[in-house]
Amino acid sequence: MANPRASESKREQFRRYLEKSGVLDTLTSVLVALYEESDKPNNALDFIKCHLGAALPEPANTEALHMEVADLKQKCNLLIVENKELRNRLMQYEPDSLSGVAE
Repeated sequence: MANPRASESKREQFRRYLEKSGVLDTLTSVLVALYEESDKPNNALDFIKCHLGAALPEPANTEALHMEVADLKQKCNLLIVENKELRNRLMQYEPDSLSGVAE
């Protein structure tokens, strides 16, 4: 059987590591927030995850956001092209109208 002192020493080292890295303080503050919550959440683990910042978006939601970003980039590029075309057409009729406007 392992030496009880060695095991205790490893525990103490690990505890100091958690304390030094701020894990104990963070966990304590989240647990205190849960304790002080007047309406206890149905799922305490979700509460803890949310307050630790570990709640990740659902993969389906992430995919939808990626698709929306791609769509918006495409629309932005189309608007940039349209803007350049309109500026060129305007320059044909009013050459001095865009002299101080940034593109």
